[in-house]
Amino acid sequence: MAERRSGKRFIAWAALAGLISGAVFLAVAELFALLVARAASPVLAVGGFVIDIVPQPFKEFAIATFGEYDKIALLAGLGLAVVIASAIAGILQLVRAPLGVIALGIAGVLSTAAIVTRAGVTPLAFLPPVLGTVAGAVILVLLIRRLRRWREAALAPAAAKKPAVDPSTPPITKPSPTDLPASATNAGVSRRGFFGLAAIAGISAVVVGVAARAVSMTVSSVESIRKALKLPTPASTVTIPDGAELDVPGISPLFTPNEDFYRVDTALTVPTIDPDTWRLVIDGMVDERVEMSFQDLLDMGLDEYVITLTCVSNEVGGELVGNAKWLGVPIRDVLAKAGVKSGADMVLSRSVDGYTASTPLESLTDDNLDAILAVAMNGEPLPLEHGFPVRMVVPGLYGYVSATKWLTELKVTTFADDEAYWTPRGYSAEAPIKFSSRVDTPKLGEAVEAGRIPIAGVAWAQSVGIDRVEVSIDNGEWTPVTLSKAINDDTWVQWFMEWDATPGTHYVAVRAINKNGDTQIEERAPIAPNGSSGWQRSLVRVN
Repeated sequence: MAERRSGKRFIAWAALAGLISGAVFLAVAELFALLVARAASPVLAVGGFVIDIVPQPFKEFAIATFGEYDKIALLAGLGLAVVIASAIAGILQLVRAPLGVIALGIAGVLSTAAIVTRAGVTPLAFLPPVLGTVAGAVILVLLIRRLRRWREAALAPAAAKKPAVDPSTPPITKPSPTDLPASATNAGVSRRGFFGLAAIAGISAVVVGVAARAVSMTVSSVESIRKALKLPTPASTVTIPDGAELDVPGISPLFTPNEDFYRVDTALTVPTIDPDTWRLVIDGMVDERVEMSFQDLLDMGLDEYVITLTCVSNEVGGELVGNAKWLGVPIRDVLAKAGVKSGADMVLSRSVDGYTASTPLESLTDDNLDAILAVAMNGEPLPLEHGFPVRMVVPGLYGYVSATKWLTELKVTTFADDEAYWTPRGYSAEAPIKFSSRVDTPKLGEAVEAGRIPIAGVAWAQSVGIDRVEVSIDNGEWTPVTLSKAINDDTWVQWFMEWDATPGTHYVAVRAINKNGDTQIEERAPIAPNGSSGWQRSLVRVN
């Protein structure tokens, strides 16, 4: 029984050896990624690969469940998978060598494949995962070799029983080390060797890995560059009319603060791009290929715009919508530099992380639509997570076909010849926004006190504009509500009404009517393939 318990103990130490080897693998890979290929982080590359291959329903579930924390949830899941796989590799190496090393090698091959197939891969991108695999395998072999020696010595039977003690012989109070069994001495030496190497390798992996990742994320000091960036004064600004913002507790602010603005993209970590090295390429079906620097874009002159953005993943009554002031340049002016050839009907925009979006050409060249390349958001240079230094902002289209962040390329093409990231994943190639409305207060699930209370929220119909909003209580008649003054047809409006709330449970429904006279779609539709629809109906409990 004691031997069985001792054997289980060595299985646990083998799992620890596997964890340390996995940590060494990642640390060495991160170190060499910092030196030769910043994008060659195995965890981030595998994470990006997972994002690419996960079926559309699972993506919707992740966004609905975790919201802007979906990337953190994915990284946590990958971290747990790495811990489990590393522990199993250590156990396999102890029980049946070299299966543990083979398992580690398979992980290295998979991470290498994920890295070298990413967009913008550099020639040396394969090196970090390969060197990481070699280092992890060496540490795993050395640790398990010491562990096996320790186990063999600890489980070895005593060489012989001690002779009976003669009562006339004085007792020995402290045996000499030479009197101890050889197996006990060997076990002690092997145990110290195992834990010594484990401590050195483990601490080194943590220090090197954390430092390499931290340096990789901050070495260019892009955030400092962003904060110090001085943008030119815009040639024109947007006048905010009186009455554009209602003073109603609980209602969404007219302008969504940058830190609260929704973020949905495929970038596992936020790209850091120095504006001095940023370049935008305009090519494809053009008269002349054009390459622009950040300064070239600024030299075209900036104007201020107010535009509401909506994510296709926004559920009825959801929060994946926001309104902001933008500084930018009309995309039609940028495309004009290259000269668009006849026959083109789409622009395929590309992000630095390889993401692509398919935008109808007419949405970018229409003089009546403010499709822009934005460089600032709510009075400051674009935040890193919202596309610094340059992103697209196009009113009237869901973000997945128009709002490319960390922009690097505009390819003029056709829908017949090219497709974007989300199209083969079950989403429409063209995605005009379905206008909608939302109740901000009373909040779902929060009880309110009886008496006169406000019902308030926002409504949007980009490129058309909201004409009116109506509310129905307990399936009663639709009552027009008070609207804020619209800034323009590309922004949301706020609305509110006073309600004499009586104790009990009530249903509050809201719908919008746009300036074309169309009523918001009542029937519920899922997010895919081109955005959700339906009237929001909220259950309100009144005390």
